Amino acid sequence: MQLSASHSVLADHFGPTAGTARRIKQAVLVVLGITVLALAANIKVPVPGSPVLMNMGTFAVLTIGAAYGARLGLATILGYMIIGALGFDIFQGSTAELNGISYMMGSTGGYLVGYVMATVLLGALAQRGWDRSMVWMAVAMLIGNIVLYVPGLLWLGQLYGWDQPILAWGLTPFLLGDALKLLLAAILLPLVWKLVGDARR
Repeated sequence: MQLSASHSVLADHFGPTAGTARRIKQAVLVVLGITVLALAANIKVPVPGSPVLMNMGTFAVLTIGAAYGARLGLATILGYMIIGALGFDIFQGSTAELNGISYMMGSTGGYLVGYVMATVLLGALAQRGWDRSMVWMAVAMLIGNIVLYVPGLLWLGQLYGWDQPILAWGLTPFLLGDALKLLLAAILLPLVWKLVGDARR
């Protein structure tokens, strides 16, 4: 498998591939992606053996990046951020009282920056074919999670002080859930690629 070559992403294999129709398809995909991100942010699944509820927002961010590619993924995540900044209640934990820029500048601000970075990274890795193999997709998800958490933890440290239990607040409770999401994505995307390949035979 050549990891340095340029590959198409899943979004390229559905619908029109050129002209105005392609632009319309891309706009529809952006709207669909923003909708999925907003819904996933509010899906909370119990983690076996843990009191922490697993949020599906990071799973949606990383898989959309991989399925859309870097450019379309970036347009989607920026659209999501802009809508959230305008005050719409689409972020995990945002409320009618706490939303928009005020919410984005709070404790989750660094993770939102990480969302953008991780989306572009997963898109770039998918364009190198990493999403077509379970092993490489798992590696891509692991790297994406690291890229997502770094600005999140740095933001928390700056906001509350490094004498606080930053890792206990913003990392360790979510590791098991992230491992399960990593496994799910590592199975799902290569499986979709296999179905696409079988459909074209």
